[in-house]
Amino acid sequence: MGAAEDLAAPTLRLRGVEKVFASGRGDVHALQGIDLDIARGEFVSIVGPSGCGKSTLLKCVAGLETVTGGSLTLDGAAIVAPPQDVGIVFQRDALLDWRTVLDNVLLPVDFRRLRRADWTARAHELLADFDLDGFADRYPWELSGGMRQRVAICRGLLLDPQLLLMDEPFGALDAITRDELNMELERIWERTHKTVLFITHSIAESVFLSDRVVVMARGPGRIAEVIPVDLPRPRTLPLRETAEFGAHVGRIREIFEGLGIMRRTRG
Repeated sequence: MGAAEDLAAPTLRLRGVEKVFASGRGDVHALQGIDLDIARGEFVSIVGPSGCGKSTLLKCVAGLETVTGGSLTLDGAAIVAPPQDVGIVFQRDALLDWRTVLDNVLLPVDFRRLRRADWTARAHELLADFDLDGFADRYPWELSGGMRQRVAICRGLLLDPQLLLMDEPFGALDAITRDELNMELERIWERTHKTVLFITHSIAESVFLSDRVVVMARGPGRIAEVIPVDLPRPRTLPLRETAEFGAHVGRIREIFEGLGIMRRTRG
């Protein structure tokens, strides 16, 4: 699948989204004037400095925060509460240490009071996809950080959501594990073409995974620019050494430099 122009009509639509947090010391304008369309099957990353409202925006899309102004719709329906057809993966895996790996993956089934027997096979399939098929009966405290995050992704995918929201899911991992999970997520997305909204601080990660990269600025949080990523898929790690990849990364760095977020490098 190519860039956004080749994709279907928007499934997620944000129009004039604003978020203000009331405070005794004055209101905090976290988001202002956010306009964004995301097509079904598109992988979109959001990058920006700390405090620009990336995570707040994702929580609004997830229905975990209510917007102060503007609108958000998923397939034409207003998002006023957590939608049924959405999976979420956070930076902290939030696994329950008293539940086995399989039981953690099946948590959405238990939460919605669905029949476990209808979903157990899919849970095992997802664990196999992420090389965890031999760990179904282990507990989270027996796993490495990367393995725990794989379990969290399996849990987010279990109910086959249309939209997958990921808030810096690899931010706490070492570089090698992060590369491995980038490749696994790329492979899973290539097979399923889920709609993904991915938050990250890593410019290179955003370019590697995405069809488009949304660059945000702060004070208040707003979209500075949206960059199409016209790199071929499937993508492999050697792609990051190419001039084409470097040009995309360099363009995003230039935007941050123009915003005063990064220092200009001397030539």
